[in-house]
Amino acid sequence: MRALLILLVLAAGIAIGGAVPGIATHAQSVLATLGLKPAPTVPSMPAAKSDNDHDQAAKPDAHGHSHAGEGGEEKEHGEAGEIHMTAEQITSQEIRTAPVTGGTLSRHLVVPGTVIPDADRLVRVPARVVGTVAEMRKRLGDKVQKGDVVAVLDSREVADAKSDFLTAGVQAELQKINFERQQKLLNTQATAQVSFDQARATYQESQLRLDLARQKLSALGLNAAEVAAAAKRDEATPNQSSLRMFPLRAPMEGRIVERKVDVGTKVGGESDPADVYTIADLSAVWVELAVPTTALINVQEGAKALVGTGTDEKNLRAEGQVVFISPLLNADTRSARVIVALPNPDQAWRPGMFVTASVAVAEDTVPVRVPRTALQTVEGKLAAFVRTDEGFERREVKVGRSDDQALEVTEGLSAGEEIAVANTFLLKAELGKAEADHDH
Repeated sequence: MRALLILLVLAAGIAIGGAVPGIATHAQSVLATLGLKPAPTVPSMPAAKSDNDHDQAAKPDAHGHSHAGEGGEEKEHGEAGEIHMTAEQITSQEIRTAPVTGGTLSRHLVVPGTVIPDADRLVRVPARVVGTVAEMRKRLGDKVQKGDVVAVLDSREVADAKSDFLTAGVQAELQKINFERQQKLLNTQATAQVSFDQARATYQESQLRLDLARQKLSALGLNAAEVAAAAKRDEATPNQSSLRMFPLRAPMEGRIVERKVDVGTKVGGESDPADVYTIADLSAVWVELAVPTTALINVQEGAKALVGTGTDEKNLRAEGQVVFISPLLNADTRSARVIVALPNPDQAWRPGMFVTASVAVAEDTVPVRVPRTALQTVEGKLAAFVRTDEGFERREVKVGRSDDQALEVTEGLSAGEEIAVANTFLLKAELGKAEADHDH
């Protein structure tokens, strides 16, 4: 019985040998003395770390990052608000920078409008005589130069005028010969003074009739020399008389935009068409705007106006100038007629098009002007990104006046500093990443 108790005590010593190594060794020696084989040795467990050691291992460094060991690498971040970027990174992300400067802010009034022909570049080709259209030499859309013959009329009125001129010319020539003969006779005393005086009076009268006939041709737009030359040609071809033919000429350079008559149409009479063609020079056009009375006080003649056909970049855009503001208001719309002159070198602006015009109504000069693309809202505040040696630095700013493209910065930036002006949203994203790393 006593031996059994000894064995139990020794077995318990071996069981706790893992915790107290000395007891296990002594128990094994006792068993060996009694001739008994000891139980297999249980490997000892490593000592558990204390709470203090665990806290020391998990404690982050000053930048908010834990270390795997003294030999581990640490990723560096700048202070709050700093973005570290190399010049290559800035270029690859197309982040454009520019120095801060002053400038002008322009406020605008946006109103609808309609393209119309420039009244100073729109002319009608009138039927200046009573007659019938014999030829139509130009078609719609044709380009014409000043002086080009666009149509030919058959007119009795023209025939009479030409005939009177030619007759007056012949009479004047005959009276001139008679006057010169009488003058020679007077010098040789072969004729009386009375005969000479009568010949001189008749000659002067014929000259007056010739001048009146020439003025009548000029009033019809005919050239006396051309009429005389045509009469000589007619003498060679009597069956092709041109006395009745009246050429209509283009009064200016442009394009045929309207045709009023056809061949055989009677023109020039009281109930007949007064015009044959309409010619327009569309190298410049007008834009007619209807400006409300409330905004009219801000619009001035000479103001610049940006005219466009829509918001799509593919649509037309051009800059014009306000050339006229009507002093009268439309009784129905209570708006004033405002005219903007618009260059149209490629004929892209066509009369009748509906457009939108942004008219400059005020200009303010400011010491610090930045484009809208340079500012981002960070944590509820406007901020710019100032270029530094390491990259960029966030700078909170305060703004004042503004226009469609830029803002005035009243606090936070100075003229001469270089800031990001394009793709600044990428810098805002990088700033968010850096601040998130700091928080962790």
